[in-house]
Amino acid sequence: MLKMKFILFLSATICIADCKSGHDKPTGADGWLKGDVENKFETIASQLRGFDMAMAETGYRYQELYWAGKDENREYANCQLSKIKLAIKNGLQRRPKRAKSAEHFLNSVLPAMQEPINNKDTTLFNHHFQLLTAGCNSCHSMEKVAFFFVKPPLEQKSPIRK
Repeated sequence: MLKMKFILFLSATICIADCKSGHDKPTGADGWLKGDVENKFETIASQLRGFDMAMAETGYRYQELYWAGKDENREYANCQLSKIKLAIKNGLQRRPKRAKSAEHFLNSVLPAMQEPINNKDTTLFNHHFQLLTAGCNSCHSMEKVAFFFVKPPLEQKSPIRK
């Protein structure tokens, strides 16, 4: 979220600077952001990319959620759950055509994970995590990318431990 706010702030600053200057000048430490305001916005948008960047973040946070649950680190699990939701919603802003497939996941699957986290119920967490995983794979199937088959991680790579 902070990164997105920074990019938006940077974009607005570029726009204001370009409007004041009245000409197209390169921007950035090495002049990588070139052209008129529209071209610069297109360049920034291409850096944010489509839904794949949202899924990269979601995959990372999925793993962190899994290990937070295993470690019974409820606060960290809660954080990861909210970040998964945010990453998907941000991705849907860039690719609204994927909203139909994500609807059940956002409105049912993710909220259901909240109960075992809030109740500190490890058994229920494990059950709902299986449902979350199935929800990921179901969404991938609906989007015709079933070859992105998700399974819980086998080894913890994160240094975050309880």
